[in-house]
Amino acid sequence: MQTIYYDLRDTKGQQKEIEDKISAAAKILREGGLVGIPTETVYGLAANGLDETAVKRIFEAKGRPQDNPLILTIPGQQWLPRYCKDIPPLAYVLARKFWPGPLTMILKCRTDVVPSIITAGLDTVAMRCPNHPVTLAIIREAGIPVAAPSANTSGRPSCTTAQDVLEDMDGKIEGVVDGGPCTVGVESTILDLTCDPPRLLRPGGLPLEALEQLIGPIAVDKAVVSPLQEGEQPKAPGMKYRHYAPKAPVTVFTGAPEASAREIARRVGPTTGVICFDEFAHLFPQQEVHTLGPSNDKLAQAQRVFDALRTFDNSDVSEILAQCPDSRGLGLAVGNRLKKAAGFHIVESDSQRIVLGLTGGTGAGKTSALNAIRELGGEIIDCDAVYHEMLDHDQELRNTINATFPGVFGPDGKLNRQKLGQEVFAKKERLDKLNAIVFRFLIPELEWRMDSIPDGLYAIDAINLIESGLDRLCDRTIAVTAPTELRVRRIMARDNITEQYARLRISAQKPDEFYRGKCDLELNNAADTPEKFQREAKKFFERLVEALREEKRHGNK
Repeated sequence: MQTIYYDLRDTKGQQKEIEDKISAAAKILREGGLVGIPTETVYGLAANGLDETAVKRIFEAKGRPQDNPLILTIPGQQWLPRYCKDIPPLAYVLARKFWPGPLTMILKCRTDVVPSIITAGLDTVAMRCPNHPVTLAIIREAGIPVAAPSANTSGRPSCTTAQDVLEDMDGKIEGVVDGGPCTVGVESTILDLTCDPPRLLRPGGLPLEALEQLIGPIAVDKAVVSPLQEGEQPKAPGMKYRHYAPKAPVTVFTGAPEASAREIARRVGPTTGVICFDEFAHLFPQQEVHTLGPSNDKLAQAQRVFDALRTFDNSDVSEILAQCPDSRGLGLAVGNRLKKAAGFHIVESDSQRIVLGLTGGTGAGKTSALNAIRELGGEIIDCDAVYHEMLDHDQELRNTINATFPGVFGPDGKLNRQKLGQEVFAKKERLDKLNAIVFRFLIPELEWRMDSIPDGLYAIDAINLIESGLDRLCDRTIAVTAPTELRVRRIMARDNITEQYARLRISAQKPDEFYRGKCDLELNNAADTPEKFQREAKKFFERLVEALREEKRHGNK
């Protein structure tokens, strides 16, 4: 089969020539053919999304497993009701803000219209509207939705230029449309709207922070940070199989950029390839190096990551060692692609830094547990103190709170905490709004601080450790629990309150079962004095820290 190449970069404004090439590509799609098309994220391999035979050819051309669902690409939100049912209002809120753009939404599927091969047999369908004028024009001209996974051979790094598509697909498909290099460089963000709260299934070109700023807290699926287990069915593309992998095995190094660069430099051999940030390339004069851009430029890293992985296939390197950005902004997507390319073979460069997260109800003994960590030389990260510090200098945080709760900042610019308290404690939904704002700003701040802290033992002290998502910054989370009757007596003695009020405070909090179900470990406090529990907690943390250090020495974090 001859693959026709349609170059739309050098038309010099000749509208007729552009229209003719768009019409030719649309005709191929209508007739059941395959076309490589440009988007802002990566190049897609398009087929008529309503033609089961055409879609099967995508799987054949890519060598893609058929339990891996596809995305249905449309030119705008007005097409959603044709292929989805019970569309939540939130879908239109997101579409108005982020479409066209790098956002894919999982919605309930009209199974009588969309072939099951698109959904891999699921009752949901992934919908996207890309931000590329050429592809939008092709879809409108064809008059059909297109299935358009990335245009690479399955498992290989995705294609960010038309030449990449030809490298993988020449002779397998009818056409390739060259719309220039992709401006984002990593696939779309996939958000599941069939659950509450919405769940991030794949990080991509739309940062998680931008979504949470609009709609509030979002759950992060475990497949973002670890592989699915045998027998688990992927709900969206890119969740299950090893992806983006060059021929040589990849190892990813996380941690502060200086630390990960030093660790890679310590391990390189004569046939090692290196992927690193620009400022560390000089450390590898004997190696083949492909740079991702500066360590603080996430967009450059997203645009370069697949090209860096692909280019090594034309060399004789025996292994690839890659620096990984932190998880802020587009860094979450870049890191996800690198880790999947590595089959989640990850080395934590800050190998002696241990971060524990402690949570639990009032009266359980969290203060004594934190004192035990201090006895071991650990440092406590008090999230409440960090939040109040941010209130003094983070103008964006202040503006967001003031926009949601007008008038809580006085003429002198200081927060009137009593007034804010009256606002939020009157109704649960107001407290939830405040918490969502705090979580949105607090997590990036803590990530930034923790990127630069030295080796050592740290404990995050947070009232809402689990609910906020701060648990993902921790090596282990610990639920500090205690029998209810002991908690009642402790609160009465500590705060000089009645038994009735002590029980009321406990009943207003989450039960121990919540913490047991959400945390990695439980530290139960049945001791008759704080001093005795502190000694027990110290022994507990000594054993835990030693086990974690052993894990990190072997790169098993």
